[in-house]
Amino acid sequence: MTQPVTRAGIVLALAVMGCASRPPSGAPVPSDQHIPDYAKRPFEPFARRNALAIAEREWRAFGAIVQDTPPDAEPALDARPDRQPGLWQRVGDYWWFGQDAGSKEGKLTPRYDEFGIPYDGVAPAWSAAFISYVMRASGAGDRFPYSPLHADYINAAARQTGAVRAEAPDRYAPHAGDLICFGRGEARAMRFEDLPGPRFLGHCDLVTAARPGQLTVIGGNVGAAVTKKYVPTTPDGLLWSAGQAVDERYEWFVVVRILYDGE
Repeated sequence: MTQPVTRAGIVLALAVMGCASRPPSGAPVPSDQHIPDYAKRPFEPFARRNALAIAEREWRAFGAIVQDTPPDAEPALDARPDRQPGLWQRVGDYWWFGQDAGSKEGKLTPRYDEFGIPYDGVAPAWSAAFISYVMRASGAGDRFPYSPLHADYINAAARQTGAVRAEAPDRYAPHAGDLICFGRGEARAMRFEDLPGPRFLGHCDLVTAARPGQLTVIGGNVGAAVTKKYVPTTPDGLLWSAGQAVDERYEWFVVVRILYDGE
């Protein structure tokens, strides 16, 4: 005969379930503990089409902005798109999703630091968090070196780690789904031959379309938004020719080729 379920029995069952799901004290926290199953398992292969669709979706969420000239200055704080209602939380998702569990950076937003205190000035740059978000959401798993700094996955690509490979801009024509990168600040003079090197400031955009003479790319934290721009190339798709960058605005010095599944 079936025994009646008592309140005490329910409490005991829940306690047992809770103990079973709780990691042992002192055990390391998995870096992807906070990632949903669709990206972690993943439900689909790590596919180029998914990375492109996610980047395009985020570009549309910020108003489908085309920022095709180098910005002269950062927007005023109260005018920054990434500080507006709905969008600052979206960038918070990039940080949370694109960084490892338990990291300080995973708690950031463009308005508030990891303690929930509003920034007096500009928050940490989130362009690398955006790229990390796209790769993680696309199902890259542990094959992409998620980081708040572009240099970390550029250097990993130079060492041929995981699903990233560094390619010379005068010998490899980027494909949709690859990353193209330039140095910033003191690293503006970085060249492909300098890789791998010490951590440096830089920026990478995701290529979303490649045609003869032009790339279409999407990047985060450009004009404080997710924006699109068009990058000139040689007729055969190279970023450098005759020892210099084709694009006079940005000296793209490395292509990070992404090794998607099934390719």
